[in-house]
Amino acid sequence: MRKALTPVARKLRNAPTKAEKHLWYVLRSKSLGVKFRRQAIIGRYIVDFVCFERKLVIEVDGGQHAQSQRDVLRDEWLSNQEFKVIRFWNQDVLKNLDGVFQKIEEHLKSPSLTLPTRGRESRLS
Repeated sequence: MRKALTPVARKLRNAPTKAEKHLWYVLRSKSLGVKFRRQAIIGRYIVDFVCFERKLVIEVDGGQHAQSQRDVLRDEWLSNQEFKVIRFWNQDVLKNLDGVFQKIEEHLKSPSLTLPTRGRESRLS
């Protein structure tokens, strides 16, 4: 599966949307203390941006993603892999980049990203 997705991910990296370009510029230039990758493959999905160290996925969506069942299933799968997914609309990135960056910073500082999420399951056993 990964081999089939690699050319698609490469194509997406070479042709980002305007909103993805803006957000990537910020993610690269701001000193967040973590590394983000863009158009990365996770399982059978390609995500817009990911910080593997913090298991944080950032998606930048256009109108075609409104109420998308595919996105719901994808987010559930990523969540089961212990990734936190946050989504922003293209217009939010283009018109309120500082606010988007602030939300990303909040998620990176969130203790829930560093604590194991499976601890509750083992206590129930």
